[in-house]
Amino acid sequence: MMTSRRAFLSTAAAGLASATSSLCPGAERKGRDDSGVAARQAAIDAAFARPVLKRELFRSPVILERVELLRLDDRYLCRVRSTDGAIGISVAHSGMSQLYPIFLHNLQPFFVGKDARELDRILEKVFIYRFNFRYNGISLGLPLATIEFAILDLLGRMAGLPLGRLIGEIHNPEVPVYVATEFRERPLEEHFERIKAAVAEYDAQALKIKVGYLMYMTTDMYNPGPVGKTERLIPLVRETFGDRMTLYADANSYYSVPEAIRVGKLLQENKFAYFEEPVMYDDFEAIKAVADALELPIANGEQDQSFVNFRWLLANEGLEVVQPDNYYFGGLIRSVKVARMAAACGKTIIPHMSGGGLGFLYNIHLVSALPNAGGHHEFKGLRTHVPFECSTSPLKVVNGSIKVPTGPGLGVEIDPDFVRRHEVVTA
Repeated sequence: MMTSRRAFLSTAAAGLASATSSLCPGAERKGRDDSGVAARQAAIDAAFARPVLKRELFRSPVILERVELLRLDDRYLCRVRSTDGAIGISVAHSGMSQLYPIFLHNLQPFFVGKDARELDRILEKVFIYRFNFRYNGISLGLPLATIEFAILDLLGRMAGLPLGRLIGEIHNPEVPVYVATEFRERPLEEHFERIKAAVAEYDAQALKIKVGYLMYMTTDMYNPGPVGKTERLIPLVRETFGDRMTLYADANSYYSVPEAIRVGKLLQENKFAYFEEPVMYDDFEAIKAVADALELPIANGEQDQSFVNFRWLLANEGLEVVQPDNYYFGGLIRSVKVARMAAACGKTIIPHMSGGGLGFLYNIHLVSALPNAGGHHEFKGLRTHVPFECSTSPLKVVNGSIKVPTGPGLGVEIDPDFVRRHEVVTA
């Protein structure tokens, strides 16, 4: 395992193939028998190997002198400073309150002194060599993303360009959004009334509902939920909002394969656009079994932190839509790589938005640079504890879309008095 990971570091595409072979021997065996899988793997590996950050925008080194974590009332910012005095700021996810020791003891000292132009290689080094054997998943991805966002803000301000121009070209200056609703544990009538209120609050033209019952915050693990609620909710939503509303459904890994197929067929009948996490998110064979049985596109990836996992599902046609989360997956650069892997197979990306601080803003900057972005993107409202001003976008949902800021870096100015109220976290 360690050997294949080191091969990955030196030759990214070859290492990715090696890691997949060692983790998924069935995929390797199938690849030898199926030229389509092998061809997709080769296309994915080539897309993955290309660097993301436009290093050519910066002729001189951009050495990171400070990487600081700032705290106010158990909420966090990250501030980075170069030796030339350039500053970038990011807003951390709420999960930083549990994960800040990894930021302080592992990531902060690793980034100080590095050349920010080498951000692709830094991220690769962190995941492959430095910490992946001790920390993995969200525990590493979330604090890492927070630092990456701040560095990209710094670089964007230096170059006078928005984040999207640092990691690609602007393909989507306005990002269509869908209203993401929860309310799964509520009775049908209350659940549905809350859906209607959420849709009415914003000028959105797409909606995602939750199907099934259990999810990560459910406390009563023995309660199967209201019998038949999902079966009634699916046609009710379509009948109420009509054919002009684009509908998505998310099961949060609730179903077995047979149940996912049964519910998926009901979603197909009611013209839903995709089925998200129909079965356990890391059960690749189950995901593919559902995909093979349905015409409805399958989406997955918000819980994933592995390029290897995305590669297997894409090469074996288990996914139509990839959904890395910017925070959980470790930032924008890693998410762009997943988007490119998907594009190599003719698939789309609709990144998951976990919220936190200014999560919606990082999400629309990412989508702005993705040529294979899906039709609508996750939106959980504009409410935030962070006071800021944006001169290049109203940051409102207008005709179903949000205009992406075009100012440098994140494209907003966070109130400096708010920043000054924070204390630097040292332990």
